[in-house]
Amino acid sequence: MRFLPLIWSNLMRKKLRTGLTLLSITVAFVLYGYLAAIRLAFNAGVEVAGMDRLITRHRVSITELLPVSYRDRIRSVPGVEAVVFQTWFGGVYQDPKNFFPQMPVEPEPFLRMFPEYLLPEEQRLAWLRTRTGAVVGRATATRFGWQIGDRIPLLSQIWPTKRGGQLWEFDLVGIYDGNGPGVDTTALFFRHDYFDENRAIGEGLVGWYTLRVSDPARAAAVARAVDREFANSAAETKTETEKAFVAGFAKQIGDIGAILRAILSAVFFTLLLVAGNTMAQAVRERTGEIGALKALGFTHQQVLGLVLAEAGLLSGGGGVLGLGLAAALIAAGDPTRGALPVFYFPLRDAVLGLGLAGALGLISGALPAWQAGRLRIAEALRRE
Repeated sequence: MRFLPLIWSNLMRKKLRTGLTLLSITVAFVLYGYLAAIRLAFNAGVEVAGMDRLITRHRVSITELLPVSYRDRIRSVPGVEAVVFQTWFGGVYQDPKNFFPQMPVEPEPFLRMFPEYLLPEEQRLAWLRTRTGAVVGRATATRFGWQIGDRIPLLSQIWPTKRGGQLWEFDLVGIYDGNGPGVDTTALFFRHDYFDENRAIGEGLVGWYTLRVSDPARAAAVARAVDREFANSAAETKTETEKAFVAGFAKQIGDIGAILRAILSAVFFTLLLVAGNTMAQAVRERTGEIGALKALGFTHQQVLGLVLAEAGLLSGGGGVLGLGLAAALIAAGDPTRGALPVFYFPLRDAVLGLGLAGALGLISGALPAWQAGRLRIAEALRRE
């Protein structure tokens, strides 16, 4: 701490250069925070996927449908505790850009299968009473300003109605919350019986099945048993963990994790060059002062420590400022106004960011510090 005034005065020697470097580091860490939140958003559902849940879908593609009669056959497989089904609806609200997930389900079995969705009891009962009833996640309700009692029109390009046209209308009877920050609260769920009776095509077919196994350790064996049940049938199945199923959905638009890692690697490599160049220039400009410090009794280790501390203060300050700004901006809400199902700055990524800031200071200051530490007094004073 006694060397802090000396470190601070060195940083303030070239205020513009220090300020610009600090700004670069701050902006980089704001970008890091946003990319971490976006990565989390694209992996929504993967992080909270149940370890005891499996997904059974058509072997060819998720777009192919399965008979609703498969439910009882899946339930009869040893190790299967419960089964529910869902179907992708693919509707939009008022405008094609107003997209969010919608699925017809059987209310009571569905809510038992997914306890992470929290729906008040009176709203659950209203859903059971209302054939045209639907429940929606808090994020989507907030996005569109929906309230319980609203009539929600959705236009589906996939499912025409028996009366002709593609317009479906639902009565909003409930708004659910998640039991944690990683739970997707953007989906709308409505009753399968109403959907099945009113669709013009596909009656008696569903998209996929979610099944709970009694023993997670036997999940792989149960998955194989389910697929054997439908082997050589007209609609063969593929059963996988819920995590693999959700991750497959996310990867349909590309490997988001790899893309974001590539962006961050490029940003931090450039930042390392900028910070390293700043420290190298700072050391070169005060070669004579370093020689004078050594002449006054400063050891090689102390000089090395001074330069590393200077680099650490610069990088650490920029990192903390950038992470703080990122957390504040992300907390203000999803910039896409609801297109990202889950949007927050994960604590583990914030901690990792602090580690990256420290590593940036250490690496960018390592070479200049080593050069300053090994500098001979006579050579330093002669250069001056």
